[in-house]
Amino acid sequence: MRKKKISVSVIIFVVFCFFVLFKALNKSNTYVPDIISGKKLLSFNAKKLLNNEQVNSDVLFNENKIYLLNIWASWCVPCRDEHNILMQLSDNPSIEIIGLNYRDNLINAKKFINELGNPYSEILIDKDGTISIALGAYGIPVTYIIDKNQIILKQFVGVLNDQSLKEIKSLLK
Repeated sequence: MRKKKISVSVIIFVVFCFFVLFKALNKSNTYVPDIISGKKLLSFNAKKLLNNEQVNSDVLFNENKIYLLNIWASWCVPCRDEHNILMQLSDNPSIEIIGLNYRDNLINAKKFINELGNPYSEILIDKDGTISIALGAYGIPVTYIIDKNQIILKQFVGVLNDQSLKEIKSLLK
């Protein structure tokens, strides 16, 4: 009788463990940031990469233009992959590209820009990543299209490609 109780207890325990494991595997714990399209751009202060001058985003994003805010780093391989697209966009006078350098060595960031070209009208420093996280970025590269009223029109997570280039150009019309 005692062996039967132990066997039943072991079976119940195994079934319980299986049930818990099964439930845990079906539960998604993937972080998905809030959808920020249609929201006003967060106001923030940052230093400029090239001259270390402090600037407020409200002053920077104040012209009657469409802005592209690109979060990047020199150590980010996908950022290197999308750089050519940013260079193409920088030739368009109806858009202004602002870079936000994410958790980077400033010497390496300057070297990256000198090597690949500078598509940005300004490059800001996000040394500890708090600005990027507050903007909703959970990895880089991330690109935001922002209108003249500082409203975020579109967020691109990951590498800009030919399809995203078409979307950006359609937003400029």
